[in-house]
Amino acid sequence: MKQTEPLKLAAIGCGARTQTYLGLAAKQPDRYTVVAAADPDKGRLKLMAELSGNPQFRAFGNDREILAEPQLADVMVIGTQDAQHAGHAITAMERGYHLLLEKPIAPNPEDVARIHQVARRTKRRVVVCHVLRYTPFYRKLKQLLREGLIGELVSFNAIEGVGTWHHAHSFVRGHWSNTRLSSPMILAKSCHDMDIIRWLADSSCRSVGSFGSNAWFHEGNKPAGAPARCTDGCPAADTCPYDANQYLEDRLEWLAVVMTGCAEATPDERKSWLANSPWGRCVYQCGNDTVDHQTVNMEFSNGRTATFTMTAYDAGRSIQLYGTRGRLKAGDSTHRDTGHWIIFEPHDGPAQTLDIGIPEGGYDGHLGGDTGLVDALYDEITGPEDLMLSSLDVSVESHAMAFAAEESRCNRTTVTLNGHHAQV
Repeated sequence: MKQTEPLKLAAIGCGARTQTYLGLAAKQPDRYTVVAAADPDKGRLKLMAELSGNPQFRAFGNDREILAEPQLADVMVIGTQDAQHAGHAITAMERGYHLLLEKPIAPNPEDVARIHQVARRTKRRVVVCHVLRYTPFYRKLKQLLREGLIGELVSFNAIEGVGTWHHAHSFVRGHWSNTRLSSPMILAKSCHDMDIIRWLADSSCRSVGSFGSNAWFHEGNKPAGAPARCTDGCPAADTCPYDANQYLEDRLEWLAVVMTGCAEATPDERKSWLANSPWGRCVYQCGNDTVDHQTVNMEFSNGRTATFTMTAYDAGRSIQLYGTRGRLKAGDSTHRDTGHWIIFEPHDGPAQTLDIGIPEGGYDGHLGGDTGLVDALYDEITGPEDLMLSSLDVSVESHAMAFAAEESRCNRTTVTLNGHHAQV
C-alpha cells in the first residue's frame, strides 16, 4: 500500500485507550490526521475534537452513524468494549477501513476467527494493540535472544503484577469485572503477555496448563458492617486500602479515567457521580467473577517451556530468561532492585547491565508501548505486509494460548493446541 499523504484516522468508542492513541497521533500531523469519532458520550466527543486539533473533525453519536457514512478514513480505531469488537471490526473492514483494534481481538474463539476470516477476504490490515511489542524493552530482549547472548533459550518465567488498586478499579468494580460480559482475565489483561511469550519463544505453543482463582475480592472477606457502597459510609473506611472515597482525593486520576468531565466538575459533583457509579461499590460486594491470580505453564513446539504468573498483588512486568550460556533478569522488579532494566548473568563470568530509554506518553505500565505503537502504525499500514511487527495472524495464535489457559483453569486439565484450536 503506497501512501504519500497523512493517514486519516477515525474511531468507534472514545474511552481512555482511544484518547491515548489518537492524542498521540494528533501530535504527528505530518503522518496522521484525526478526522472523526463516534461515541454516545458527548463529553468524550468534545474531548476528541480538542485532541484532534482538526477544525473539520466530525463527531457521531453512535457506531451506526459513522459506519453509514462513505469511508471517512484509512484506519478505524476500534476502542469499544470487548464483546462489541467483532461487530464493529467486521463492519468497518467491509466498509473499506484498515483497523487499529484494541485488545483483545474478541472475547471468544468464534469471533476471533470471524474477524480473521473477514480480514483475509477483504485484504484489510488489522493492527492489534499489543503495545508491548512496540516497547524498547521487549524489542531489546528479542534482539539479545537473536544475537545469542544467552546461547540457546531453554526456558523463561514472566510475571505481570496488575497492582491492587488497578485490579480493583478495572477488574472488580469496572468494565472487566464480569467475564460473561467482557473477557476472562488471562485475555482481557494478559493477552499482551501471551503475545510477548509467543514472540520470545519463537515457536507455536503445543500445550497449556493453568490454575487460578479469586482469592480475595469476594463476599467472604467483607468487613463487618460494610455497606454495599463505600460512599454510604463504612466502619472500615479508615483501614481499607480499597475505600472508594479515595477516588475523590488521592486517586483522583483514576476517577478521571471513567468520569467524563471530571477535571471541570466540582467536588460535590464528583462525589454525587461516584455515589451512583460502579466505582463507588465495596470491592467485596461487586459480584465479580474475575481471578486475582493465575499461573500458566506452556510447552512450545521447539521444546522451550515458559511459565506466566498474573497477580493483583504486585506491580509491573518482570521476566527471567534462561539459556545455555547465561540468563537475563529484566523488567520492573529488576529496575526497582538495581536501577537497571536488564541484567545479563553469564554462567562463567561477571554480570553485565544493559539500560534502555523509556519513551514518554501513554500508560506508565506499558513501558512506552503506546507511543511506540502510534509511531509504528504508519509503517504497519503502508509498508510491506510481511514486515508488520504485529500482524493479525500472529495475534490470533497468542489469543488461542489465552483461551487454552482459561479452558485449562476452568476444567483443571492440560489443553493441547492444534494449530489455533485448543483440544483437551
